[in-house]
Parts: sequence; structure tokens; C-alpha cells
Amino acid sequence: MEFRGIGVSSGIVIGKVFRLEKVTYDIKPTWVRDAEVEEEVDRFLEALQTSKEQLQTIRQRIESMADTDHAQIINAHLMIMEDHMLVNETVEYIRRHRLSAEWSLKRVLDKLREQFSNMNDSYLKERKDDLTHIGNRIFNNLFGYSHTNLADLREDVIVVAHDLSPADTAQMRKERVIGFVTEIGSKTSHTAIMAHSLEIPAVVGVTGVYNAVRTGESLILDGISGTVQVSPPQNVFISYLKKQRRFNYYERELLKVKDLPAVTTDEKKVALLANIEFVSELKTVIERGGEGIGLFRTEFLYMNRYYLPSEAEHLRAYKTLAEQVAPHPSTIRTLDLGGDKFISQLDVYDELNPVLGLRAIRLCLEHIDLFKTQLRAILQASIFGQLKIMYPMISGIDELRSANAVLEEVKAELRQEGIPFNEDIEVGVMIEIPSAAMTSDILAKEADFFSIGTNDLIQYSIAIDRVNKNVAYLYEPLHPAILRLIARTIEAGHSNGIPVGMCGEMASDPKYALLLLGMGLDQYSINADALLKIKKIIRSVSLAEARDIAQQALSYASASDIERFITKLMEERFPDIFCYFD
Repeated sequence: MEFRGIGVSSGIVIGKVFRLEKVTYDIKPTWVRDAEVEEEVDRFLEALQTSKEQLQTIRQRIESMADTDHAQIINAHLMIMEDHMLVNETVEYIRRHRLSAEWSLKRVLDKLREQFSNMNDSYLKERKDDLTHIGNRIFNNLFGYSHTNLADLREDVIVVAHDLSPADTAQMRKERVIGFVTEIGSKTSHTAIMAHSLEIPAVVGVTGVYNAVRTGESLILDGISGTVQVSPPQNVFISYLKKQRRFNYYERELLKVKDLPAVTTDEKKVALLANIEFVSELKTVIERGGEGIGLFRTEFLYMNRYYLPSEAEHLRAYKTLAEQVAPHPSTIRTLDLGGDKFISQLDVYDELNPVLGLRAIRLCLEHIDLFKTQLRAILQASIFGQLKIMYPMISGIDELRSANAVLEEVKAELRQEGIPFNEDIEVGVMIEIPSAAMTSDILAKEADFFSIGTNDLIQYSIAIDRVNKNVAYLYEPLHPAILRLIARTIEAGHSNGIPVGMCGEMASDPKYALLLLGMGLDQYSINADALLKIKKIIRSVSLAEARDIAQQALSYASASDIERFITKLMEERFPDIFCYFD
């Protein structure tokens, strides 16, 4: 049987299934007698405390392995377990309605999950799964169910589960778990992020696979195409065995360019950096020849918690980043979320269209203390490595000047306190709003660098919601309008003597590597998986050839025409990169 899902961690593995048993809860409203209400409250609180202790044990184990980022995710779950929105509302529900702890907790969790489901940001939507994982652990303890520990596996297996919590994946040992498949999840789920960090081939979002397998069955997992084969016939097995060998050979060949510069045949050097969320991802970046971090997302410091991260928490994260990446640069993007979506301490109003509302730099300029805390930490960490600051969602020069004014205030405060920092830290702008691209010539005079964020630039320019399946087909990176905005931004940067990079998904797609090179891009900030592929492409062509390709692409009138031209060109020129797994 063949199933398809989303490949979130590359590789092809063949092995035996370990089916992680799915616990189902038959939760119905059950009345509690008046005299037993407080006992029911105590039963809930005891299950909650047991759940905390279990997660604390898991955290201690992974911290002993110096896995601080995965410990951070466990910490986030512990924080939710201590939050009044979960604890107090469940206790209040038991007392007010005289219903069981299980039912009361279910109702509170349903309410919280609905709030996350209604969010426009795909990353934030996935956080509802964290609530499910937390709830399931508490339910297990209320019902007296045991927890399967994947650290206890004694043979090499491919784990198949309905869902895996971060606590499950954090306990996986690479020498035993050679891959995993889940029915739930997406590329932005914590499970996917951890699989990628652990370098375990994984496919998520595979509907129906859980009930189709049994422990001990043979299974093929293709993390490249997102394909899963259960009990494959001999011809399929042999076919995938060949694919696996080709993939492994191809990976070894790619590694030959790891330590070579990303330079064209006519000596044009470009920088290849990586986008990361957790410091633990650096291992993969280094193994694939990354030259630094072009985008360090800081949202994890704020997510799944109901109080703001302290300056010390920020500093610890940024100091670790600076030290581990040095002497290479690391660009830290300041907060890029909307306060109404994740922070209960901020006084913000509900918004009809939060994607266009109070978020990112707008939120920071509205809540200066929030902004200053982050900037103070970045500046203090700047003495430990080559850190840069990047503001997201800048729409024009006034916002850039306002943000820089706050930065200068923070610098003055640190000087007065005698706290050292890099006085010459570079400050850049994400170009992700059409107005910023159109006025990039103005912004370039007061910025040290640009980084083009294509994800939002495409969404805002074409007026679509990229997570809305009804209009997803309109999400076209090669739309002539997008290419013209990119070209305009690069020209503005170069005319003012500043480098221009790209940190959106478009930069991570090898198909667009030559086009962007020919348009003059100086820096690719990309997913670690794409580093070697794009380096190989850049090293095989001259800048003159790339410019000709870009000029021809820009001559076409439609995205579909450009797509056909680029796809045909790249597949013919680089069959090993685009066709090696066929």
C-alpha cells in the first residue's frame, strides 16, 4: 500500500514498523456530587502535577545531552501547564458545573484550540497541537494510562504514530529510530522541526497510515517525496533500494563541495547562509557548509507561554548563537508576531485582519519596553560574535527611523550602565511589503543591508492568503510583479553600496538559484537542506550566463511562461539535482 504525506526531513529508509499505540479517550460529561467537587479538583491538580514531573524528567534527560533547544520546547509545555488560562479555568469549570475533571479539561482545551485554529499565521495554527499534546498527557494521568518511552527501543525501527509530541521525539535515539511517520503534522509543527534537527527522515500528514500498519511489518519511508510504502511488493522494494543507493551516492557527491566557496566560474562570490529557529540546527548547517546564519527566528522565545521572556532569557539564547556561529555572522530578526496571538500580558485589541494589523515592528514600536528588552539582549550578546539586527515588516523610512531611534536609546542606556556592546553592529531591513520594495532606494540610504522576505512579499503583492486553499494557486514566486520588485530592491541596494540577500522560501528552492544569481542577489539565506544543492549550481555557471537567464526570464509576460522556461532549463542543466530520485 502506498500513502502520501509531507516530507519534512530528507532521506530514504527501509525497515520494520514500531506502531506507537494511540490512546483514545471516551470523555463524556459526568456529574460530580456536591460533597465530592473538591476531591475532583484535587484529582485534576494531582494529574497535572504528575504530568509536570514527567516532563521535568524528560527535560533533565535531554539537558544532560546538551540539547538545550528541545529542552526549550519542553519548557514551553511546562509553562502552559502552569498558566491560569488552563489551570484556573479547568478548576473553575469543575466547581461551577460540578462535572468531572476530564470533561472540564476537555472543554477548556477545546476553547483554547479554537482560538489558535482561527489564526491566520500557519506557524501559530500549529501551536494548537501543543495544547493537544499537553492535554493528552494530563488525560493519561487522569485515566491511569501508561506512557510509551521511545528511548527504551531495543532494535532499529520506523516509528508510525497518529501523532508524536515533542516529548516523544525528544526521547528518540537516532541509533534506534531510523525514521518516523505520523498522520498529524506539517512542515511548521514542532515534531517536524525536531525531526529535521535530529536528522531523522520523516513524513507527516499521512492520512490513514496508522490503521494500515502493524508492529513488525516492513515499511519504506521516502522523506524526499513524502511517500510511504507499507509491506511493499518485491519490485517496489527493489526500486526503492536503488533509489536509496542513488540518494546516498548523491548526498556523498554533494558533500564534496561543502568546504568550497560559493563562487561562479568567473569568480563572482555569493554568501550562503541558513535560516534557523533553534541553535541545535547549527550542526546540520555546519555539516552542509553554511557560512553563517542569515535569519535567526526569535519567536520561539515568546511562544506557548503567558509571560514575556526576560532580558536574561534573550541574552542566553543570543550569546549561545553568537559563540557557536563565530567567526561567521548571525542575523537576528526582531520579534515577528502579533501580540494578540500569543502574549496574554500585552494590552491589545482583537483585530479583524491581524495579518495587516499590529504585528512585527509595529507591535514593537507600540510596546517599547518589549522591544527594548530584546534589543538590550542582542547588543550585549554582540561582543561574543558577529551579530546583526534585522527589522521585519518595515513599510517605509519613518518606521526604520523610529526603530533606530529606540536602538540608539538602548545603546545610550547600556553605555551609562557600563555594559559593553558592539558599537558598530549592523542593522538591516526585511523587504517584505510592496511599499518597502518600491521605496527601497530611500531605505537603502539608512540601512546596512537588505534581506528580501518573499513569503509575505508575494502574499501582499498579489493580495492572497497563502494558507487559503481556495486561492493558493495564485501564490506565484515567478509572477512578473514579484520579479520586478526583487530586481528593484537589488538595484536600490547596490546603488547605495549595501548587500542584498533573500531569506524567504524562494531562496531555498534550487530551481530559482540561477535566476536570483543573475538578478544580482548577494546572499542566499536558506534551509540547511538546500545549501549544498545551491552551492553546486552556483559553482557550475558564470555570472554572465546567469544574467542572460535572468534577462530572458524577465522578458516573459506571465508566471506560467517563466515557470516553464526555468523548470526546463534547470532540469536539463542539472538532472542530478532535479531528477536523481526518479
